[in-house]
Amino acid sequence: MIEAGLLLLPFLVGLIYNENTAFAFLEVAAVSFIVGFLLSIRKPSDFVFYLKEGCITTALSWIVISAVGALPFMITGEIPHFVDAFFETVSGFTTTGASILTDVEALSHASLFWRSFTHWVGGMGVLVFLLAIIPLSGGSNINLMKAESPGPSVGKLVPKIRTSAAILYEIYFGMTLLQIVLLLISRMDLFSALCITFGSAGTGGFGIKNSSCADYTAIQQWIIGVFMMLFGVNFNFYYFALHKDIKKSLKMEEVRWYIIIIASATLLIFLQIGKFYGGFEPRIRSAFFQVSSIITTTGFSTTDFNAWSPNCQVILLLIMCIGACAGSTGGGIKVSRTIILIKALGREIRSYVHPKSVRKIRIDGESVAEETVNSTMVYMAVYTAIFSISVFLVSLNGKSFLTSFSAVAATFNNIGPGLDLVGPASNYSMLSVASKLVLSFDMLAGRLEIFPMLLLLTPSVWKKTGRQETHNIKARML
Repeated sequence: MIEAGLLLLPFLVGLIYNENTAFAFLEVAAVSFIVGFLLSIRKPSDFVFYLKEGCITTALSWIVISAVGALPFMITGEIPHFVDAFFETVSGFTTTGASILTDVEALSHASLFWRSFTHWVGGMGVLVFLLAIIPLSGGSNINLMKAESPGPSVGKLVPKIRTSAAILYEIYFGMTLLQIVLLLISRMDLFSALCITFGSAGTGGFGIKNSSCADYTAIQQWIIGVFMMLFGVNFNFYYFALHKDIKKSLKMEEVRWYIIIIASATLLIFLQIGKFYGGFEPRIRSAFFQVSSIITTTGFSTTDFNAWSPNCQVILLLIMCIGACAGSTGGGIKVSRTIILIKALGREIRSYVHPKSVRKIRIDGESVAEETVNSTMVYMAVYTAIFSISVFLVSLNGKSFLTSFSAVAATFNNIGPGLDLVGPASNYSMLSVASKLVLSFDMLAGRLEIFPMLLLLTPSVWKKTGRQETHNIKARML
């Protein structure tokens, strides 16, 4: 029912531009609303979500909204095949930005708006959005947010989850509005400003031009680059800063390292791409824009970095995997996990030198729970396994290793463009149906922190729900 409401926006855009394709969005919205209404007539006895239920609900919801969101593309004939339309919509909602379209500018304004708008909705998370607007009874709704929010751990900003979700959206909406205003001041037209901002805010990469962001002015590229970086920051930083707890925000180690990584990568690339650019400003702008776009997993581009040196491409691949901060709209492994892994490695090495020493891993001056450290290790093991299997499956297309590897890296980390045949000047249309389905799974798994999607494939999950198990325990006690 919520998606039906969201589909009315591209319908209105189509009416403004007198496009017949607008009615495809109205038709899907009507059907979606009716089905949603019928499914919601019967209310459950309680709304308590166990962690397992939260993960399953989240994973299924993302699959369903992607399938429904793909229908307008098929009805208009702009993306006639379901797998292609599903891939494009999954890429939108997961804020990946990988596209199968060879000519973006051939799409109607309604479809262009919908592609970009899915980035904005998916950026903060569909179910976090739901928690912000719909009151749910029960104290375990944190499990919905845990299943959806990026990072090794999820906590509450305030005691009530609904209030926390609303605060996140207030910050998100405020930053979105600020970028739109700045782009309008820079003389970008309203439609472009909206679509580009939706992509920047959600750290997705769907452009409305075949050249992505290359045709925009220098000041517009700077605005987009800076806001991509800002949306990759942990939103807790903004919360603390807005509530005048500046000391706490400045103590966030993850944010400091995030800035250091961006500055270092930008400098290293800047020093190597001199032959491609005439002066200092275009050179530093191109380096910063691409680093900001890749580390935040946005995927916008102003240049074909396929032409850059192998050194530059390796730097981009590394920050592609690291990703943005936890608690941001960005994807990837996350800076916080990277910090934990490096510190855990250091602790392990020191334990060989001092076997009896007991050292805690600390972030922001506080001890990291061993449970979090262990879950980070497990996450990386599963991440590596899925990554390797995906590369093998995609390589069956017969394309180069660089194409297969970077395609998986770009989709699993929710970035968009990869290297070689899936680089910024190309797209994913040449891949087989099977590969597109594998990469669609990777996009969903990457956005939902892997485990919600894996739970869908676990047979034991479907045997009993947490609530049934609780009832059985009560029955045995009686």
